[in-house]
Amino acid sequence: MTNPLKRSHKRFLINLFGEDNAVFEPASLAIYGTDASKEFSWPWAVVRPESEEQIIELLKWANKEKIPIVPRARASNVVGACVPILGGVVVSTLKLNRIIEINDVDFVAVVEPGVITGDFQRKLKRYGLFYPPDPASADISTIGGNVSQNAGGLRAVKYGVTKDYVLGMDVVLPGGYKLSLGSRCHKDVVGLDLRSIMIGSEGTLGFFTKIILKLIPMPETSISLLLGFSSLDRLLHGAISILKMGLVPVAMEFMDSSVIHCIKKIKDFNIPDKANSLLIVRFDGNKADVDFSVKRCEEVLKDLDVVFYEKGEGSKEDEIWDIRRMINPAAYQLGKMKIALDICVPRSKIVEIVDFSKKKGEEKDIPVLCFGHLGDGNIHVNLMYTGDEMERSVHLVANEILNRTVEVGGTISGEHGVGILKKGFIKKQLDRHAIFIMRRIKKIFDPNNIMNPYKAY
Repeated sequence: MTNPLKRSHKRFLINLFGEDNAVFEPASLAIYGTDASKEFSWPWAVVRPESEEQIIELLKWANKEKIPIVPRARASNVVGACVPILGGVVVSTLKLNRIIEINDVDFVAVVEPGVITGDFQRKLKRYGLFYPPDPASADISTIGGNVSQNAGGLRAVKYGVTKDYVLGMDVVLPGGYKLSLGSRCHKDVVGLDLRSIMIGSEGTLGFFTKIILKLIPMPETSISLLLGFSSLDRLLHGAISILKMGLVPVAMEFMDSSVIHCIKKIKDFNIPDKANSLLIVRFDGNKADVDFSVKRCEEVLKDLDVVFYEKGEGSKEDEIWDIRRMINPAAYQLGKMKIALDICVPRSKIVEIVDFSKKKGEEKDIPVLCFGHLGDGNIHVNLMYTGDEMERSVHLVANEILNRTVEVGGTISGEHGVGILKKGFIKKQLDRHAIFIMRRIKKIFDPNNIMNPYKAY
């Protein structure tokens, strides 16, 4: 690997971060060249800042020297957003991991970007507080990464996604300029909403150093229902019937027959063979409201083609959600590698796009698993394969699925972002004027194009 950093560059980074937190050796750099997408490119250096002041000095220097900066946390991103495709300095946020404040009067928390989402949520329980966004990677992903991608998760049906809980943030821009955006207030409409521009920007505009989050009271209780249907079409009909009753579940997760097959291979779940699709519905709130919602849901189900039904509370509820948590490890029963798409379509198009995805996979002998967040139409399409010889075919099928998604009025990403893997499709979803404006906005924030360059848009 040829490293274009000058001796003076390395000396600057060592002086700023210390020898333990400035990395240049190829053996140590390698892991920082990839993320969960499995794409790879060599970084020139890795630094591990411990303070906002270090970030300010780094971005002053990098802007002057025109050296790319790639923010990175736990690298759970699956679209290559953390891959340093032009080299540059990867900046790990894992030592910026303090929970600065939890305020149970203002219902606000202030955190650094490297705080792990699941750890933060568990700490809030001690205060009776709740931070709802729950990406599947919550136990390994960070708040900063979630904000950068506008992560969603299982609870999005009732509670929304990450952007709905970010009140404000401190961001350092190239040149070392610090912006304080938003506030601690739960309502704030002063000026243009630059805070929202930063959310989901995939590290292309600035570097988060502090994030202000809205909290809500912890729900008193929850109950989950596991429902089996003879077909995905019947499952969708059942889910829509539940929603039309005016019920608002926390989560509505579906799994197709291929997913069920994989799960049964690794764990003995009591799911009858006639259940060709599964729906998990969760309600939360105070006990009276939850009991009422479950009762109303059960009344709806009497008229539906339900072939399997199980209700779970407490530890029994955890057993139901174990099925959902098993999907990722179970998927590898069908292949050692995968491409994971997170398309989102109108609910009326879910069956159509699932059928299309599975048909295209069958044509190339590629196993396709479909599951995800039914309540908001967010479908995870996993294309499984083994061996490099299949990779071209897998990418071709993925491209066809993304094209079809746009054709039916959907989006190429519901929560994972665009990164490098989906960047070529953005022109098919957004018109050229919108993309032009996005690039002009980046030019204002990042005139020398050093922040995670050539990602997203």
